[in-house]
Amino acid sequence: MASESSPLLAYRLLGEEGVALPANGAGGPGGASARKLSTFLGVVVPTVLSMFSIVVFLRIGFVVGHAGLLQALAMLLVAYFILALTVLSVCAIATNGAVQGGGAYCIMAGANMSGELKDPSRAIPLGTIVAVAYTFFVYVLLFFLSSFTCDRTLLQEDYGFFRAISLWPPLVLIGIYATALSASMSSLIGASRILHALARDDLFGVILAPAKVVSRGGNPWAAVLYSWGLVQLVLLAGKLNTLAAVVTVFYLVAYAAVDLSCLSLEWASAPNFRPTFSLFSWHTCLLGVASCLLMMFLISPGAAGGSLLLMGLLAALLTARGGPSSWGYVSQALLFHQVRKYLLRLDVRKDHVKFWRPQLLLLVGNPRGALPLLRLANQLKKGGLYVLGHVTLGDLDSLPSDPVQPQYGAWLSLVDRAQVKAFVDLTLSPSVRQGAQHLLRISGLGGMKPNTLVLGFYDDAPPQDHFLTDPAFSEPADSTREGSSPALSTLFPPPRAPGSPRALNPQDYVATVADALKMNKNVVLARASGALPPERLSRGSGGTSQLHHVDVWPLNLLRPRGGPGYVDVCGLFLLQMATILGMVPAWHSARLRIFLCLGPREAPGAAEGRLRALLSQLRIRAEVQEVVWGEGAGAGEPEAEEEGDFVNSGRGDAEAEALARSANALVRAQQGRGTGGGPGGPEGGDAEGPITALTFLYLPRPPADPARYPRYLALLETLTRDLGPTLLVHGVTPVTCTDL
Repeated sequence: MASESSPLLAYRLLGEEGVALPANGAGGPGGASARKLSTFLGVVVPTVLSMFSIVVFLRIGFVVGHAGLLQALAMLLVAYFILALTVLSVCAIATNGAVQGGGAYCIMAGANMSGELKDPSRAIPLGTIVAVAYTFFVYVLLFFLSSFTCDRTLLQEDYGFFRAISLWPPLVLIGIYATALSASMSSLIGASRILHALARDDLFGVILAPAKVVSRGGNPWAAVLYSWGLVQLVLLAGKLNTLAAVVTVFYLVAYAAVDLSCLSLEWASAPNFRPTFSLFSWHTCLLGVASCLLMMFLISPGAAGGSLLLMGLLAALLTARGGPSSWGYVSQALLFHQVRKYLLRLDVRKDHVKFWRPQLLLLVGNPRGALPLLRLANQLKKGGLYVLGHVTLGDLDSLPSDPVQPQYGAWLSLVDRAQVKAFVDLTLSPSVRQGAQHLLRISGLGGMKPNTLVLGFYDDAPPQDHFLTDPAFSEPADSTREGSSPALSTLFPPPRAPGSPRALNPQDYVATVADALKMNKNVVLARASGALPPERLSRGSGGTSQLHHVDVWPLNLLRPRGGPGYVDVCGLFLLQMATILGMVPAWHSARLRIFLCLGPREAPGAAEGRLRALLSQLRIRAEVQEVVWGEGAGAGEPEAEEEGDFVNSGRGDAEAEALARSANALVRAQQGRGTGGGPGGPEGGDAEGPITALTFLYLPRPPADPARYPRYLALLETLTRDLGPTLLVHGVTPVTCTDL
């Protein structure tokens, strides 16, 4: 993993002043973006340039028509090896001393060696502008003088006419040799520095590992050998005109990448991007990108398309290969800019029920015991917001610093390792209940705020450590990565010992549920989620896995009021959540079953027909089954549930307990039954067929009297006992619409 002293961190084309950063890596967010776009260009372009310069030197200086073929070939080989080894030796023993300016090189050569410049933020722009201005002046003067003194035919037919018109002909050859050697050495040095930086940052693994070797003075001589070897391979192309087109296209791609980086930073409105060039604007950047791309395809469409394709493939490889890094990415700045803009346009006043989606807040005490629930909630979100919330107990007044901030890294690592798409929100509060209230109010932003609270069930089951059995959290995965962060097993405390005190008591647990309902939030209580089949929690398709049922009981079994087939807002919410789960690939093969409870005197068929008509309108595919329950709903007008008693009026605690046991027996009797048994009670049906993987039950409102909270929780425990994975759901917001 990259360190702060890595040369690649020092190689940054753009910084706080819009130019290269100093070697210590300090600066704004723009540097790494330009570097990442120019990784391929910074290595290949200088290397090909050095090769191109050597070929020019050899073609002009040694292959002459006066010598014979064998003599010319021998002279060519001897001169080439002498020259190549000379350039190699000079570059390999070059010291790492500070360079005072960048004006002596080609434009990109100074940027390639920005890590060795004494003041790159001043040297690169000043040297580049002076070099360009000086070169432009010389070329224009040369054009005019040549056109005024030379014949048109001479200029068209003799590319070496300067020797014929020069006062001293050898001066032309000396200039050609000096230029070729200077360009070769500067390009080879620049390419080797970039190659060494890539090796230091482990972007290509063992392929470039030997390029990390440096001399005592810090000179990357191994990277020079790598670059020199690449020159020898490219020299096999042989044709000067072909190499000239390739080199020109590569340079134009490099310039376009720099302009694109500046344009991205300008559009991202990064505060640390403050270029000192007074004529800079996004218009000039866009014009530069368009001009470079146009000239690339005018020069060589094939080379232009190939270079862009190669750069795209390399960028994709770096994105897939690159791990955690300490440099910034311009993509993050662009994402922030776009997300902020569209969040402001996400007006909650324009929400419509047709586009409703679950936005979950899952409160987690210790992720070691909540890992299956964490993944199940990720499946239930269906493209909505998913927030992992955690409450740390404490009072900031009595603490020297905030203990919450250091925990974010561990929780973000948990999200990455569990492969869930979730945000993390942590808070500090004297009690879990108050912390839950804080998270319900402040989590999210704008129109993206949680509308559903998800909690684990409060029971006496011993806590389990799923980190020990989940392959994604095994210790070898943490320890085999070089320079990886500490294992998650060391970042989260061990599970609570059975019988030890809890951070949340039963009274506050039910109070938290009541608080969420008062704040108009839906509530989901999950019990025994750790018993879910592993293939149902995976990210793949469940088409080849064992067939399972997902059972939905849309009636409040602890308060069975209303006529048969009556489905209220909460019942529709249950149907919606079960349907959403069935849309997840891992649950595609699961069969959705909806149960209707009939009284002993009610005729079957009528309620099922009404429910099937509703399901057809809602486009929900499910199997409807009627079951006869002696304690079922009686006929009559539906009654809206009131916040008060959670059983029928007039029933005492004993009758409520009996009702919960009866409902539990009814639900258990239907689990594991096949589809051919038909409607019936506990004694009817078929014992063969798929079993129930998950059960959705109607969660009644907590009682108005807080003194009855423990009794309410005890009845929920009786209702869900031995049912396997169960979700108790209470919905308070409409989630379906049948209007066109």
